[in-house]
Amino acid sequence: MALQEHTPMPAAEQAFMASYLDALALVERLHRLLLDVIKDEFERVGVLEINAVQALLLFNIGDNEVTAGELKSRGYYQGSNVSYNLKKLVEMDYMHHQRCEIDRRSVRVRLTPKGREIRDIVSGLFERQSRELSEREILDTGGIDLIAASLRRVERYWSDQIRYIY
Repeated sequence: MALQEHTPMPAAEQAFMASYLDALALVERLHRLLLDVIKDEFERVGVLEINAVQALLLFNIGDNEVTAGELKSRGYYQGSNVSYNLKKLVEMDYMHHQRCEIDRRSVRVRLTPKGREIRDIVSGLFERQSRELSEREILDTGGIDLIAASLRRVERYWSDQIRYIY
């Protein structure tokens, strides 16, 4: 494959590229900060045996009964990450697991009462933050809707890149 000659980008494209890279870095930092916020909340309430990734997993499962594959297909988690964390959560009695009657290779999981307590802590944290963001006028409904819509468009673009380009 021949190397393509690099042509300089027009100023408008360079500005967009700089903003895009800034947004990517911000998304990455926000995810790490979210995990830190959850970790701090758990330290505050004395929950020390579970990590923030596992807590988010419990929150995202909620009242549903799911398989690891369903969690991956919803885009929440990577394969080995979700399998490892589900195994740990079952071992610590935060989740029940049961082999699927039809496909014995598939395992369905759901929260135990202990898992629902963790889900409720995370839910309470998010409710408090939602209220504070609004009350302090950090974000309003229009602002959060615009952010969510923009991020969904990027998600769709990236998903299409994986599905159709490669």
